Amino acid sequence: MQDLTEGVAQFQRDVYPAKAGLFAHLATTHRPSTLFISCSDARVVPELITQSEPGELFVIRTAGNLVPAHTPGPDGVSASIEYAVSVLGVSDIVVCGHSACGAMTALAEQHDLSGAPAIADWLRHADASLARTAAEAGAQKVDALVRENVLAQLANLATHPSVARALAAHAVTLRGWVYDIPTGVVEELDTTGRPAALAV
Repeated sequence: MQDLTEGVAQFQRDVYPAKAGLFAHLATTHRPSTLFISCSDARVVPELITQSEPGELFVIRTAGNLVPAHTPGPDGVSASIEYAVSVLGVSDIVVCGHSACGAMTALAEQHDLSGAPAIADWLRHADASLARTAAEAGAQKVDALVRENVLAQLANLATHPSVARALAAHAVTLRGWVYDIPTGVVEELDTTGRPAALAV
């Protein structure tokens, strides 16, 4: 906790004064251009990876960057997606998976999750991705599952009415990324799952 309080002190002393004008603007304006859906993994920091300023990204973080397909009823992920698309009017949605994802590793290696029923239930949102990578083995299976999972979550996104309407109106673009932690490389996946580096 000491590290966090020291960080707050440094923010107030060094960072905030240098961006005081930006924060004054943001106090009355909230217009992010991108909804960024990433894993909750502490090693994945969307604002750091994209070098975005405060106010530029609307971020949803879930274990395994999973996006449940739309169903009726209250759901925090669905509400956040709807808010970003219908209220804030984001023009891009990025689903970003990453290397060494704990959620995808647990599925690929068939970890015993009987003691973690909430996690086991949540990871069922990746069942289709797991089935599509059944022929893979070892580390390649985790990598393949990470990529397949990003594509599956993009498909799930399109089931949300707000996203479907925006797609039909050509008002939003869906993008799938994979971030490699040890190299810093970010790849964008095409519809077949083939990667292309965003930056070198």
